[in-house]
Parts: sequence; C-alpha cells; structure tokens
Amino acid sequence: MSAVIERSSRPPRPCALGIGPLQRVIARSGGGEITVATFHGHVRALAAQLPAGQHAVNLCQDRYRFLVALCAVALRGQVTLLPPSRAPAVVAELLARQAGSYALGDQALETAPSPYWRLPEPLGQADGPAPEVDPDAVFAVAFTSGSTGAPKAFAKTLGQFRASTAQLVAAMADLWDGRTPSIVATVPPQHMFGLEQSVMVPLLSNATLHAGRPFFPQDVARALEQVPAPRMLISTPMHLRALVDSGVALPPIAGCVSATAVLEQALAQAFEARFGGQLREIFGSTETCIFACRRTALETAWTPLPGVWLQPQPDGTLVHAPHLAGPVALADLMQVHADGRFHLRGRQADLLEIAGKRASLGELTGRLLAVPGVRDAVMVQLDRPGKVRRTAALVVARDLSEGELLTCLRGVMDPVFLPRRIRFVDALPRTDTGKLSRAQLLRLLGEPT
Repeated sequence: MSAVIERSSRPPRPCALGIGPLQRVIARSGGGEITVATFHGHVRALAAQLPAGQHAVNLCQDRYRFLVALCAVALRGQVTLLPPSRAPAVVAELLARQAGSYALGDQALETAPSPYWRLPEPLGQADGPAPEVDPDAVFAVAFTSGSTGAPKAFAKTLGQFRASTAQLVAAMADLWDGRTPSIVATVPPQHMFGLEQSVMVPLLSNATLHAGRPFFPQDVARALEQVPAPRMLISTPMHLRALVDSGVALPPIAGCVSATAVLEQALAQAFEARFGGQLREIFGSTETCIFACRRTALETAWTPLPGVWLQPQPDGTLVHAPHLAGPVALADLMQVHADGRFHLRGRQADLLEIAGKRASLGELTGRLLAVPGVRDAVMVQLDRPGKVRRTAALVVARDLSEGELLTCLRGVMDPVFLPRRIRFVDALPRTDTGKLSRAQLLRLLGEPT
C-alpha cells in the first residue's frame, strides 16, 4: 500500500466516533430511530467481536450497518479498505494482496470472498466510554477506479474526514437553514462520494442518515417519505434523469447533491423545476475528497469549499485544502479565475487534437447529452495507430435517428469532432455510481481493447 499519512509532532486529541448529545438521532433504520447512545453501544459490541486482522473490506449494504462496521473496525485498531468495486474478483484480488485482511458484511453472499465474516443479527450492545480514535491514524484506504491505469491507494484519517466534512457542511448548510437534515442516498457507502456525503456527514455533524439505498424512482420517493424535513437527496445524474423521466412525485426536498458523472445543465434545471429544492453538483476525487461545488442549473463555474484553492499546472492542477497534508496533483485541467472559482477543461488524456483544433471528450459528451431526446451518451476517441484518431459515440435515445442526431450536433460541434460512428444502445454499462469503463465502451463499438 503506497499511501502515506504525515503526522503532527503534537499529541493528537482523540476524535469521537459520532458527535453530539447521546440522544441525537444519528440514523433511521427499519422504521425506527437510532440515537448516538445506541450507535456507540453497537460500535463497542461489534469491535469486541471482530476477527483478528489488520485490514477489513466493508461490504455492508445497509448504510447504518456500514457505519457501525466502519467505526468498529477503527476502534479495534484495524483499517477499512474501500476497493474501486465490490465485484467478487476485485474484492478477492484486494484480499489476496493485503496481508492480514478479511471481508465483512451484512448479507449471506452467494459468492462470498474468503475470509468473510458476517455481522450478527441483531447488532449487540456493550457499555463503556464514548468510542474515540486517534485522528492521525489511518482510518480508511480508498482506491481509485483504475480507469486511467492501475488502481492507486490513498489513506485517509478521521482527522482529515473531520476537516473536509466541516468544509462540506459549511457549503451546504444554507439548504437546511439550521435544522437537522435527513440524508437519503442512492449511491453506495463504499464509494468516496457516498462515504463523504451519506456516512461522514451524519457521523461528524448533526445530520441523520437513512439506512437504505433506494434505486428505482418509486423506492427513492418511499425512502424520502420515511424521513422528516429537511430532506437531502444524495444521487447521481443517472438516477436524477430516471426520477425526472419517471413522473414519480417526491415529498418536498431541501436540496439534492450530485456527483460521479457530468451533470448537464438542462437536467439540473428540469430536476429543480420538477421537484423544487436546489440541486448542487460537487467536485472531488479519491485523492482529495470533495473540494468544490456549484448550482449547475444556474452556473457553470465551480466554487472551491472554504479554505480550498487551486494551482494550475501544465499537466493538471494542484489542490490545496485544509484537510490535505500538502498539495495534491490531479490530472484535471482547470481554468482558475481571479475570484478563485474555476472551470473544468478536461484531462490531458481526454484532450483531442484533430486538424489543428482542440476539444475535450468531456465537453463533447456534454454537447451530445444536451441534444433533445438523448437520455444517456458518451463520446469515445478510437485508437487508430498511424491514422487520425476519430471519435465515436454510444447513445441511448428514443425516436431519434442518426441523421437527426448529427443535424443537432452540427449546430454545436466543429465538424472535425463529429462522431464518425454512432451506435444506439438500450443502456450504457455504467457502474452503480454511474462510471464507465473504456474497455467496455470499446467492446460495444466492436473495437479492440
């Protein structure tokens, strides 16, 4: 594991696992409320039962049990590993690579990793002092998706999460106006976006999490109805489009936060018009945690969170933030304005140069997604050694022909970047967080991978 955490020379102050008064409701699960006192009892009891080891892969699907297991592992002095995918092969590879590791979860898995330890049902209770951990000790290790290379490990401390969560809450608190927000999320807690927004915010602020992970629009509506206002929905563009298109009615929401894929402005505007509440898009990474946000329906520029500033580099951007031990380099190219806000200009690897003209795949995909009738889409540059690397497109659209699509694109895209191949598909092979694998896209296009 290559991730390194720098430590302060000062004695660290212990970091509480679950803040606020003991009677605070930290979660709602199975129709009932769970207080911080009950949560502490669950964490203490589970920590005493965990198997010996150094690392644990947390596969819990129930969001509350994920939180309990995450904190119990830390209280036991172990480190949670967050692989880029919960696919059995990915988990098995990680367990084989990390000495003294095991997987734990709350389900009887058909294909269980080895070793696999299942949480007891029901969770037990144990008395004792409030659980605390060293804020400078490695709390979790997150792995990048590997879409641009081999997955890389990045260690996170609870002290870092505490600082980044404070920044995030400061940027979002106007949505719930001093009240206690209820958080419902469609994204898994194992993903960094889901971890930060739906697990760390309830753990380290006064928010309350909903233990479920609704997927279909009707399930999202039902979950939101089960929690009191102000309600916050944590989701992805894929789920938001499904909600807008479904015709489902949602109870009043204070706001919604989106990430993991580009959110088109038209979709953001449609969501706000349909459901009310502000839709905020956040910018972050496994390397940095969340560091910027914007209200996509009204603006295109990103606003850094408090204390964050960006430093453009020829091949990317350095991110400076209070929760980072030092500047972190990202491959994203940013145009930073005098007021600190910035526009994303793509990644060096995504930049296209054809006939002396330049564009980014992200920008072209955004224009493709904005075409009326397109439900989902992606632009891909084909690998053609020794030839001009033309673009292709995979498109999910109803009642839209290739000719009609190209006519729309000619009005918003330079002809050299128009896709030379277009394939209409029923759905793109997105992961549960909305990401796409280049290898899978090329296979759909019939290209070598």
